[in-house]
Amino acid sequence: MKSARHVTVVSPEQALDALAGLLEAAQALAVQEAPETTLQLIADRARTLIDARYAALGILGPKGRLERFITSGMDAATRARIGDLPEGHGLLGLIIAENRSIMVDDIARDARRFGFPAHHPPMHDFLGVPVAVKGRSVGNLYLTDKRGGHFTDDDRRLVEAFALHAGIAIENARLMAQVNQLAVIAERERISGDLHDGLIQNLYAISLHLEDVAARVADPEAVAMIDRSIDSVHLAIADVRNFIYTLEPGLLEGAGLLAGLAALADEARHNTLLDVVVEVPGRSVTEPPITVTGDLLAIASEALSNVARHAHAARTWLRVRDDGGELHLVVADDGVGMQAAGSSLGHQGVRNMTRRAERIGGSLTFSPRPGGGTQVEVVVPHGVSTSRRP
Repeated sequence: MKSARHVTVVSPEQALDALAGLLEAAQALAVQEAPETTLQLIADRARTLIDARYAALGILGPKGRLERFITSGMDAATRARIGDLPEGHGLLGLIIAENRSIMVDDIARDARRFGFPAHHPPMHDFLGVPVAVKGRSVGNLYLTDKRGGHFTDDDRRLVEAFALHAGIAIENARLMAQVNQLAVIAERERISGDLHDGLIQNLYAISLHLEDVAARVADPEAVAMIDRSIDSVHLAIADVRNFIYTLEPGLLEGAGLLAGLAALADEARHNTLLDVVVEVPGRSVTEPPITVTGDLLAIASEALSNVARHAHAARTWLRVRDDGGELHLVVADDGVGMQAAGSSLGHQGVRNMTRRAERIGGSLTFSPRPGGGTQVEVVVPHGVSTSRRP
């Protein structure tokens, strides 16, 4: 049998006021696009709709637990003093589990309560309503301490009606965020495509022309200056390529490093006579963070450039090995070797590769390759923090 306090006589004027408030709240939600603004508006409108002192909107995560908790009626200082927000236990968890509305006379005395943390303001009467979209629960509305009385069945029905609009608004905000994200990704892909097909190819053509000039110049000092210019061009190519990979995070999802190395190999085959082979021996590769991947790809790019310019090699290998604690990236060739290449190796490029390896917490070594040629290896421990980057 229902408690008498939940049975109310509502005048026509009060019913019209409630309906007007519901329509106003629904219209306000309909024009919102930003997810955070929409969520806060839902909590604020629910609180004012039935004149509650406090309100909150809990958003459920994939595992059915609260992953976000938006409050209304509580100032920032109070909220900060409370500390960690609820995870969905006690009465909040009951609403999630049973997907139904719950009204409680005094949550401070209810046996199902989970308890309040220190510095939490006192709360008593409670109304919790699930928020669903197409039958799927996406969150819950919580209200406490109605001014001038207690929550009634009419309040519950009004909040349940508002929750229907809130669910639609949450879904619309989520879809709008997805549309905006897709638009950003499409623009990034367009920019990266223009950079790769235009700027990088032009820079590469300039470097080839400079190499032709160097072959026709007899002055050693002039040749050295041209070599430094070529190194600078390849440094610019590596930086642009690094920027492209940070523009396109989708390219680096899943097999990001391997996909990037495959793209470098294709480009080298297209622009040089090198036969470039990508190898991943042994166990699977744990993907590094995107910023670490960008520097690894830039190192591989510079190493391939050095092979093409100085090694007189027929074949180059790009090898990635993961030993569980460290990631090893090797660029090896079957060329004339370091001693034969001598001073013609790009010193600026070598310094740049070393700098990149150090700033991602790794190390870079140059050594002769067994059987002839040169091997460049960068080793990066797993769990490298990107805070090392300047």
